[in-house]
Amino acid sequence: MQISAQSIADILEGNLTGNPEQPIEGLSKIEDGKPNTLTFLANDAYTDFIYSTKASVAIVSEKFKAQKALPSSLSLISVKDVRMAFGKLLEMYNQLTRPEPGIHPSAVVHETAHVHESAYIGPHVVIEANCRIGENAQIHAQSFIGRDASIGTDCHIHPRVYVGHYCNVGNHCTLQPGVIIGGDGFGFAPNQDNQYQKVVHAGNVIVEDHVEIGANTTIDRATLGSTIIRKGVKLDNLIQVAHNCDIGENTVIAAQTGIAGSTKIGKNCMIGGQVGIVGHIQIADEVKIAAQSGIGNSIEDKGAIVQGSPALPIRDFKKSYVHFRNLDALAEQIRNLNQKTNQNG
Repeated sequence: MQISAQSIADILEGNLTGNPEQPIEGLSKIEDGKPNTLTFLANDAYTDFIYSTKASVAIVSEKFKAQKALPSSLSLISVKDVRMAFGKLLEMYNQLTRPEPGIHPSAVVHETAHVHESAYIGPHVVIEANCRIGENAQIHAQSFIGRDASIGTDCHIHPRVYVGHYCNVGNHCTLQPGVIIGGDGFGFAPNQDNQYQKVVHAGNVIVEDHVEIGANTTIDRATLGSTIIRKGVKLDNLIQVAHNCDIGENTVIAAQTGIAGSTKIGKNCMIGGQVGIVGHIQIADEVKIAAQSGIGNSIEDKGAIVQGSPALPIRDFKKSYVHFRNLDALAEQIRNLNQKTNQNG
């Protein structure tokens, strides 16, 4: 694929400085730029690389002012928001490289499944009875879609994804490789023989529109009812969401976080990596939880910021941490006071 610098500027509604006919054949990082590629500068820490990059075109902010000579071969496209512009370009590139619609000969599609004619079904995909696969959906190699499940419009299901029976994935969703939607929850009850009896999970998982779920993340089906991932949620890799949880709209959660069963998380929350959240609690809207925190109780205050294990309000945590760092000095002061007290006594 080849496209001119001016065409890219037009797509991004940016201003081009340089050669409008410069051909672009690919993308590259600014510190590792190659001729006839496009790069971008969105972080000031990388500014020095723009004066030496071998890329042919760079997307920069309208506020960028060169402090020294730029490479003579470099053209600039100035835009309001560099990250949004580059994201738009990547999305366009993704659309241009999407596979042709159709069902691969090695795929197994049940006769009662409804697959839209514009969908792509890759090698060794299994689609069971009564499934519905939406318009422009992509389901890549070795993925499994269980009976009575549905995949919405413009979904991108990467290789080796499992979507269990009765589970629903909305429109414009992305499931990265190895995602498990609708595995059984961790439900066992001790019986009279002091053995653990498995609790059957008869519910499902509902993933609403515009959700992205990272590689090897698992979302358990509900015992009864639904585990719900609401509109606009973004989940990183290696996250565990247990049965009957409800994750609110536009909440983002970083890698290796674990959420126990029946916990409800509000809208627009931000949860750092390796956070542990106990079951059967509620977290208010717009809460921010720092990485490696342990959440043992409900957080009722909208917009609260917490850190630590067990988690504390962020200011309390920072005050306590100052004392923690000085524990040795405080202990030494106490020993000296005790010695003086004993001597005087």
